[in-house]
Amino acid sequence: MQELKPKILVIDDEKALREGIKSFLENESFYVEIAKNGLSGIELALKNDFDIIMIDMKLPDIEGYEVLKKIKESKPNSICIVSTAFASIEAAVSSVRLGAFSYIPKPFSPDELLFQLEQGIKQRKILVESELLRNEKEEFLLEIANEKSRLNTIIESISSGVLLINKIGELVYFNHAALNKLNWKSIQIGEYILERLPDELKNILKDFLNAETIINKSITTQIEIVTKGVMFLDATCSAVLHSDGSFAGVVIILKNITGFKKNEFIKNQFISMVAHELKSPVLAALGFLQLMQDEKIKITKEQEVDFFNRSVQRLKGALELINDLLDISRMEMKKKYREIVCVNINKIISNIIPIFELEISKKNIHLALQLGDNIPEINLDTSEISRMFMNLMSNAIKYNRNGGYINIFTKLESNYILIKIMDTGIGLKEEDKGLLFNEFFRAKNKLTKNISGTGLGLTIVKRIVESYQGKIELESEFEKGTTFIIWLPINNSSKNG
Repeated sequence: MQELKPKILVIDDEKALREGIKSFLENESFYVEIAKNGLSGIELALKNDFDIIMIDMKLPDIEGYEVLKKIKESKPNSICIVSTAFASIEAAVSSVRLGAFSYIPKPFSPDELLFQLEQGIKQRKILVESELLRNEKEEFLLEIANEKSRLNTIIESISSGVLLINKIGELVYFNHAALNKLNWKSIQIGEYILERLPDELKNILKDFLNAETIINKSITTQIEIVTKGVMFLDATCSAVLHSDGSFAGVVIILKNITGFKKNEFIKNQFISMVAHELKSPVLAALGFLQLMQDEKIKITKEQEVDFFNRSVQRLKGALELINDLLDISRMEMKKKYREIVCVNINKIISNIIPIFELEISKKNIHLALQLGDNIPEINLDTSEISRMFMNLMSNAIKYNRNGGYINIFTKLESNYILIKIMDTGIGLKEEDKGLLFNEFFRAKNKLTKNISGTGLGLTIVKRIVESYQGKIELESEFEKGTTFIIWLPINNSSKNG
């Protein structure tokens, strides 16, 4: 690659001298521009990037010292050589103080000029290379800063809390998620934080910091943080190593597992409840059958029939619970088979009522049907919709008072079939309304304690309604009654699933 010619600017008011220097230097393979006064010289110097600028001290418009000062202010890496016919030590010192590289008295020989230019070009190369290195260093530092900023952004954006602790127990990094999870208002880099950590976590951290050899595994513990409520955290500790493999500290990752713990608690509650609900009818049926089987116990034929019928009823209840559980499971896995046909909602309701006649009669409940005219048929699975109404009717009877009322109402409203099932039963307290459709939820109060159930019936109802792009709401007042309101879209497009 051909080396670029050094660029020289000559600022001198003597035409013969500046033209002579230009001609001579161009023959020596320099690129040369000339200026006849200070202002034009400053303009050229600031617009271009010259390697060396020769400045005469006596110019017709402004002093050479002023030209030197202006150029060095804007182009500090320019090599400036001062020339004058009135040489003195004081002038030379003043020039150097203003930033001149050298001082050459007039008249000077070609060899003296070349020598000064060669020395100046060497200095210019050093300055240019230093500038390049400085720029590269600044770019590198900027890239490091940007990388750190990106890393901070990433770590701050994750939901898990992060704490980085050095080998003497001082905090060297954290994200704000860690403060939230530990319920700390503030923390400082460099702070010794072991004593602020929950005991379970503190003990694990001490094991890492005090170990004679590096612990090359992650250790996880669960901790409980009590704030306005209770928060459960999974805290995982892992060793952090330097590039040479030596121990640097410990990173702690904090994950909120409160939801998981709550689900685990609900699951355990459900298993306990299901075990109880299944155990009771099975034990009852077993007891009746053992009485019938025991030859030492004399029972009449009527008692035997009664025991048999009671056993059947108990086992039917257990089977119903099992079927509810299987339905919920199939809905969650979307494996429930559907046979979609045109269904008349009023007809479905009318067909279900006789199933509950005995229970309605036992509690002397007054049933009123207000089934609207011109209700169109819609595409549904008959067994699913029947199950939905049966669950709602069962609830309306089971939680109703003796001598109470059940009103069932249907009508066409816009693009929906509107269905209301109203009862005068126990009703719901305000805090229970938002939980009613949750799996396994059962309102607990003095009026419901003797009523059996799995807490799955209304969950199944809601899932059936929503699977047809419908919606269900409720209105309820404790000790006065409950109304379930269902909208089923007319132009639904449910398919076999």
